[in-house]
Amino acid sequence: MSDQNIELTVLMPCLNEALTLGTCIKKAQKCMAENGIVGEVVIGDNGSTDGSIEIAESLGARVVRIPQRGYGSALIGGINAAKGKYIMMGDSDDSYDFLGLMPYMEKLRGGYDLVMGNRFKGGIEKGAMPPLHRYLGNPVLSFIGRLFFNTKIRDFHCGLRGFNRERMLSINLECSGMEFASEMVVKSILNDFKITEVATTLAKDGRDRAPHLNTWTDGWRHLRFLLLYSPAWLFLYPGIFLFLIGLIVSVVLLIQPIQIGAIELDVHTMIYSAASTLVGMQFIFFFIFSKLYANMNGLLPKGKLYQRYQRSFSLEKGLLLGVGTILAGIILSIVAWWSWKEVSYGNLAPRETLRTVIPAIFLILGGVQLVQSSFLISVLEMKKKV
Repeated sequence: MSDQNIELTVLMPCLNEALTLGTCIKKAQKCMAENGIVGEVVIGDNGSTDGSIEIAESLGARVVRIPQRGYGSALIGGINAAKGKYIMMGDSDDSYDFLGLMPYMEKLRGGYDLVMGNRFKGGIEKGAMPPLHRYLGNPVLSFIGRLFFNTKIRDFHCGLRGFNRERMLSINLECSGMEFASEMVVKSILNDFKITEVATTLAKDGRDRAPHLNTWTDGWRHLRFLLLYSPAWLFLYPGIFLFLIGLIVSVVLLIQPIQIGAIELDVHTMIYSAASTLVGMQFIFFFIFSKLYANMNGLLPKGKLYQRYQRSFSLEKGLLLGVGTILAGIILSIVAWWSWKEVSYGNLAPRETLRTVIPAIFLILGGVQLVQSSFLISVLEMKKKV
């Protein structure tokens, strides 16, 4: 068969899977033969030394040797080498049923770009998934993924999934480790891929050794990836919360102390509320920096924020706002100084004085942040203009 006729590539990452690889290859080949699918089996080998390569080649699978270690590296190498219009990827440990590929194929032929398996819907065999993964790790990370990226996918980390090869190549997948599973889903969502799920089963794998997955290390890498690709949840929302809470408390305390039972909150609390407002500003600026950098370098698609920024932001506007804020702080500082001068630089009433001094310091520091941030945003822009 010619390369142009290949509809499906079944892709399996492999690192010393001699016990189960042959079974997985035979199941995939049988499924394609029984359903008239013109396809191939590709093994993305990560340096097997247990005879896995020889087993694969003896069964007619094509082996792609990928020297860089890692789950993601093996799959990226396999995707690049695949010849099919569609790719079905799945682990080679016999935990996924390669005989049941047709529900995925039907969705792919129907125009979906990514078809995810859902193990929680299809069924998980007893002992197939550690309780920590089943009841905490996967549900929590999938919930975070749905929350951060506004998707309905229920099983972010199912290893059996199908996709349109050309569309997937267009989003430049890069992660070399287990977080590749999250990267594929997140980048597909951000690039408006048409995505759906089908029920799939998970069986206990047939290996005689521990899996390559490291619960805590790989779990953290998944979470880290989700956070880094969602700067709104990492920086913006916490920043808005800190900024508003700090600002509201500071404004109230400027007017009068807050009495809560026997506790009185006054200017000492205002110091912390002003600090909260400043930290909130820093979080918001970090969101803007990270979002713009990701947009400018193609890490994230250019959304409405980037378009709004291009229409409204200029260095001059940022500098005027920052300098104006600094001047307001300087004016308040002069007012405080004048009050001190009025008593011949003697003792002042701390409460009244700090109600002027704290806002003055806040405005000066906030203005400096505005000026610095405006320059930094312009520096980020220079790469695009050069």
